[in-house]
Amino acid sequence: MTFDRITARAGTWQTKWASAERVMGPPGPDALPMWIADMDFDVAPVIAEAAQRLSTSGMLGYFTGADALSESVAAWMTSRHGWEADPDHVSHTHGLGNGIALCLQAFSEPGDAVIIFSPVYHEFAMKIRRNEREVRESPLLVAGDGRFALDLDRLEQSLTGTERIMLISSPHNPAGRIWTPEEQRAMADFCARHDLILLSDEIHHDLVFPGERHVPMPVAAPDSLDRLVMLTAASKTFNIAGCRTGSITIADETLRARFRKVLHALDIQPNIYGVELTRAAYTPEGAAWCDELCAYLAENARRFSEGVAAIPGLSAMPMQSTYLAWVDFSPLGMSWEEVRRRIVEEARLGPSPGPSFGTGGDCAMRFNLGTQRIRIDEAVSRLQDAFADVQ
Repeated sequence: MTFDRITARAGTWQTKWASAERVMGPPGPDALPMWIADMDFDVAPVIAEAAQRLSTSGMLGYFTGADALSESVAAWMTSRHGWEADPDHVSHTHGLGNGIALCLQAFSEPGDAVIIFSPVYHEFAMKIRRNEREVRESPLLVAGDGRFALDLDRLEQSLTGTERIMLISSPHNPAGRIWTPEEQRAMADFCARHDLILLSDEIHHDLVFPGERHVPMPVAAPDSLDRLVMLTAASKTFNIAGCRTGSITIADETLRARFRKVLHALDIQPNIYGVELTRAAYTPEGAAWCDELCAYLAENARRFSEGVAAIPGLSAMPMQSTYLAWVDFSPLGMSWEEVRRRIVEEARLGPSPGPSFGTGGDCAMRFNLGTQRIRIDEAVSRLQDAFADVQ
């Protein structure tokens, strides 16, 4: 597999390219969209082969494959992450965005507060508000190593008693911070003290750079199973988000029944393509492809980080995982409008604007590095040109 191969996506229905100018604003035919978390690589051969088999089979009607998908998910978690999940504890949703919304409805009421650690994936806050819940931000610190860090003491002081859920991104989006087992236990202990349901969105847990390790919450904090909801999917790792298939694993019987009541009331079932392509991903062939991908992304992150650091005063936050880099431009002393103008209008790049990630993102940008290396080098060159006057 070569990740350097460029497949034309402009002019297709791929959101990252088709909606880039409308959503992010980079002008011109040579604009480079670096926003929505979708990669520009072809899918793994094992997935392409599974899609071909399904398409030529002529059998796209009702099916009984959901149980097989649960078994594949559990087997992958055991072999890849050391988490021995029970297939009977797994349910399936129309992607993890849908899964989060269903969890909000199952485990809270309108007006309840949901804790998130900002800056964080912008859809967290949007889904909370759409479901008439209140966003309770816990701003992250920037530690001495340049990475995000929790501030649970400050969070504890800010509680109002209306909080019902803690929703975390693990590894953290943006910037690919891998929470240590100690940090995960601290979050779990916090939830136990304040009787909170812990939703752990681990959609990026396979995208871990060589030499790093992500520990799933049930492994890091096994005492949290009575309040833990795990959200996982193959969509980010294997670039099959269009299949809209996510998995929700809940060990606690009472919580699982509450969730499935909402799931069944809305008649939500997995689709046949999502089931078959996820099962294809969760195989030895998929694992080998994933290993190659992670090494490629790590090198992309290194090159991007070095290129950004060449601009006086700037640095990309050190990454351990994902393909979503975070750059805070506030050290330049420029307004947000000026930073955006240089990046979008001069450099013709379309990253995700930091303010949409909540507190801590006021003058930052998130850059999607899940693309061919030639595009990473081009993006770096354009950034350096756009800020060439910085001393």
